[in-house]
Amino acid sequence: MAKLEISSEACKACGLCVATCPRQVLALGEKLNANGYHYAVVVDQEKCVACKMCAVICPDICIEIWK
Repeated sequence: MAKLEISSEACKACGLCVATCPRQVLALGEKLNANGYHYAVVVDQEKCVACKMCAVICPDICIEIWK
C-alpha cells in the first residue's frame, strides 16, 4: 500500500492535486492552515496506488508518496 502525505502548511489550496487524482484519494479539507487556505487532505488512503500524478502537478511541492 502507498503512503501519501501532504504538508498542510505549504498547501495553497489550488486544487490541482484533487482534480488530477484518478482515484479520488484527495479533497480540499474544511480546516484552514496558518495562511488561511483550506488545504488538501487524504480522504481514502486505501485507494492510493502511488501513481504520483498529484505530486507531479503540485506547484508548491507539498505532496510526498512512498510505496
